[in-house]
Amino acid sequence: MLADLTAGALVDAQRRRETVSLNEVERLALAQIPALDALAALAPSEHVKIIAEVKRASPSKGSLASIVDPAALASSYAAGGASAISVLTEERKFLGSLDDLRQVRQAVSVPLLRKDFMAETYQVFEARAAGADLVLLIVAALEQAHMQELYDLATQLGMTVLVETHSGDELERAIDLGAQLIGVNARNLSTFELDRDLFERLTDRFPSGSIRVAESGVRNVDDIRHYRSAGADVVLVGEALVTSDPLVTLASFLEI
Repeated sequence: MLADLTAGALVDAQRRRETVSLNEVERLALAQIPALDALAALAPSEHVKIIAEVKRASPSKGSLASIVDPAALASSYAAGGASAISVLTEERKFLGSLDDLRQVRQAVSVPLLRKDFMAETYQVFEARAAGADLVLLIVAALEQAHMQELYDLATQLGMTVLVETHSGDELERAIDLGAQLIGVNARNLSTFELDRDLFERLTDRFPSGSIRVAESGVRNVDDIRHYRSAGADVVLVGEALVTSDPLVTLASFLEI
């Protein structure tokens, strides 16, 4: 499934490239104001920090929420204390778009993550051109040399990279990149099985000074507490927010 998602994202990127060339998207990226400092925004603190996600759907559950106004949702996240906002831009299974990201960028002043299946330089330039401050690289989807190329390009553009892992071996590959912001996704994107204890098993292997992000599997405040007690500095939350009153739910999470 991960390979299919990545391949689909590349096909969609190629379609966009036919309208906006690589040279043009690079020009737009370089013309953006400097990216926000996501590492500072997500630095460890007394309480857990939350990356709140604008998420319309998922491959495992289908449609999650009818988000008429992604900018309004993101504004509520920012007002509620989210340290950063993730916007799913994958079109096929998550029903997102770069337009969602652009709308959110106009509405909030916290760091934005473009969450997609990033596998080529065009997508990285697109992210910066649309106002993203962070991009996601999924270790399982990329060969090491190519992932390093994308990582280096993103950092040259001033962005922060959230490097997503699903195993100890993948965590080592993230460390080899020089990643400072490392996520452990409890959901295996090849099988969609969920393992909420995976983060805890890997937490001691994070390098000193890195920011530890727990991803997926959050249903309620007990799951936030579980990740926090296991050493998470940051938790990325989508479904639990878009399927509830986001301000109330976010407030309860930020108490942990």
